[in-house]
Amino acid sequence: MKRRTALGISLAAVCAAGALTCASPGYLVRAGLEEARILSRRRPIARVVQDAATPAEERRKLRLVLQARDFAASALDLNAGESYTTYSWVDSDTLLLVVSGAYRDRFQPYTWWFPIVGRVPYKGFFDFDAAHAEAARLRRAGFDASVRPSAAFSTLGWFNDPLLNTVLRYGDVALANTVIHELTHNTLYLPGQAAFNESLANFVGDVGASEFFCTRDGESSETCRLARDGWADNLIFGAFLDDLIARLETLYGRTDLNSEEKVARREGVFRAALERFAADVEPQMRTSAFRGFADRHLDNAVLIGMRLYYRRLDLFDRVHRRLGGPLAASIDAMIDAVRQRPDDPFAAVEALVEWEPGADPG
Repeated sequence: MKRRTALGISLAAVCAAGALTCASPGYLVRAGLEEARILSRRRPIARVVQDAATPAEERRKLRLVLQARDFAASALDLNAGESYTTYSWVDSDTLLLVVSGAYRDRFQPYTWWFPIVGRVPYKGFFDFDAAHAEAARLRRAGFDASVRPSAAFSTLGWFNDPLLNTVLRYGDVALANTVIHELTHNTLYLPGQAAFNESLANFVGDVGASEFFCTRDGESSETCRLARDGWADNLIFGAFLDDLIARLETLYGRTDLNSEEKVARREGVFRAALERFAADVEPQMRTSAFRGFADRHLDNAVLIGMRLYYRRLDLFDRVHRRLGGPLAASIDAMIDAVRQRPDDPFAAVEALVEWEPGADPG
C-alpha cells in the first residue's frame, strides 16, 4: 500500500523553527517546555500493559489503542509511524486550552499566522491564564472570543505522538475515534485549510472507528452500533450547523443594516436555532453526544470553533458512498484529489461525486 506523508507541521515545531516570527518568547518557551515534558515522559504502551501495577481497565484500554492504531495503519493506510505506541502522563485533566476569535458582524474568524501551516483560526495554550488573557484581549478589541479545552493534539508526524492519560478516560468508541482522527492529521495536513483538515479527520475518525469495531466485534455488537450512531449524529449536527451559519451569513450580508443592527439581530437567530435544535434536531439523535447544546451560549467564535469539525461532513459521506469501496480507497481518492487542488480542497472532493473510478480525478 502506498505511504502518504503529512503536508504540515505542529504549531510547537513551527514556533521552534520560526523563532519570534510566530509568537512571543514566553509563548514559545512555554509550548516548547510542555511538549518536551510530554515527550520525556513517554513509556512504551506494551511495557505499561505488561506492568502488574497497571489497573486492569487501563490495561484493556491501552490494548484497544494499539489495536485501533494497527487498524488505522494496515486497513486504512494512515501514516501511523510510531505514534500511539507510547504513553505519557500529564498532571491535568485538560491538556491545553484553545482560543478562537471572530468578527461580531460577519462570519469571519480572527486568525493567527504561523510559518508552514499558514493562518489558523485558533491558538492553543498550555498556560491557562494566558489563554483567558488572550480571549479578554480579543473581546476588548471588539471580537467574539471563546475558550475550549482540548485533551489531545497531533504533531502531524514530526514526533512520535504518545497517548495521553487525558484521553484514556474516553469510552471505547471515542478512544478509537481519537486515535484514528489524529493519525489522519499525520497523513494529510493542508496549510491554511483548518476546516478541511479537521472535518476530514472527523469523517475518517468516525467511519474508521465504525469499520474497526464492526470488523473486530461484529456487525451486531454494541460497539459497532455506537460507532455508527455517533457518525449518524455528527451528520445530523453538521447539517444543523450548516443551516444556522447560512442564516447568519444571510443576515450579515444585508446592506440595509449597519454593524450594530446586525449584532443585535443575530441574537434572535441564535435563540431560534437553539429552540429548533431542542424541538426538531435533538430528538433525531441516537446518542447523548450533543446533550446540553440547547443551553449553550452562542456567538460567532463558538460557532466557528465548532464548524472546523463539522463543515460539509455530508460531502465526505456522499463521496464514500459514491465510490462504494472500503474506507481506505475513499481516503486515497480524496487525498489524491486535494493534492491537485490544495487551494480549494472541498471543491476537489466535491468533484469526486461525479468521478468515474479509473478516470483521472483532476
